[in-house]
Amino acid sequence: MNKKPRSLIRIIIPVVLTLVTIALIVWPMLAGGQYVVLDPKGPIGAAQKDLIIISTLLCAVVIVPVLIMSAVIVWRYRDKPENKNEYKPNWAHSTKAEVIWWTIPIVIIGLLAIVTVRYTYDLEPSKPLAHEKEPITIQVSSLDWKWLFLYPEQGIATVNTLNIPADRPVKFELTADSPMNSFWIPQLGGQIYTMSGMAMTLYLQADDEGQYWGSGANFTGEHFGEMRFDVNATSDEEFDKWVAEVKQQSQPMTQETYDTLAKPGTSNVAYYSAFPEGLFQKIVTKYVVDGKSAHSKHEGSSSNESAAGDKSLSVPKLNTSTN
Repeated sequence: MNKKPRSLIRIIIPVVLTLVTIALIVWPMLAGGQYVVLDPKGPIGAAQKDLIIISTLLCAVVIVPVLIMSAVIVWRYRDKPENKNEYKPNWAHSTKAEVIWWTIPIVIIGLLAIVTVRYTYDLEPSKPLAHEKEPITIQVSSLDWKWLFLYPEQGIATVNTLNIPADRPVKFELTADSPMNSFWIPQLGGQIYTMSGMAMTLYLQADDEGQYWGSGANFTGEHFGEMRFDVNATSDEEFDKWVAEVKQQSQPMTQETYDTLAKPGTSNVAYYSAFPEGLFQKIVTKYVVDGKSAHSKHEGSSSNESAAGDKSLSVPKLNTSTN
């Protein structure tokens, strides 16, 4: 007598869970929300969105039919007095079924592999972007719990705010003077780790002017949730004007200023008209012990002198001069 309700419940639960999942996905869009990863504003973000969509559709070719068949099978073969379906308790093999449920996943996995390899190669973080304009270099250091941005070509620095020219590649050189973090501007591209003793490279580009959201995407302790920053993409003229204003209206960053800034704690947005020459390289080589970094096996092959003495460290050669 209780078998019918149980069969119905087995159907209702998956249906309800599916509808709730769809509602959670669609509701933010209808309510004015925004999935920033799916609203890219640069070539890297757009390519990553394509990869997400292609991968999802290929997986859906397997997942959707399986979910539908699960509900159909439970309903069709439920225990009921009038069930006339053939009963085969000793059935164990079907060549046709085996071919179908092995061939389709193998083909899907093969397609996913081809697509993933192609996009992985094209989206290699340190690969320069093809563009008629030369990239601007910005050096990024993650601190506890704030972001420091150095503009070696302009000779200025900012904290927790980032200005870039639109429609121009940006070459980010990244390191950490704190626990490992992850630098992420969702609408421009995927995240990349910042690590002490290493200098990573990431190329991004904003196609349009506007303000974008940036964040640390790695847990680093008490105030990790406050490691956010605005990314302001402006025209070349507006960017140059902003640089001039920072130079005129801000105080320079001294080594003492940086040492205070590097101490654990939160920080408001700040601007500096200059910063110590070679500061980024000093941050990269700060934790050198006996001439070697803890990450020396993962770094480049070129050798630079440590700021602490005549000890060599394998790190990428970086432009750290200020204007």
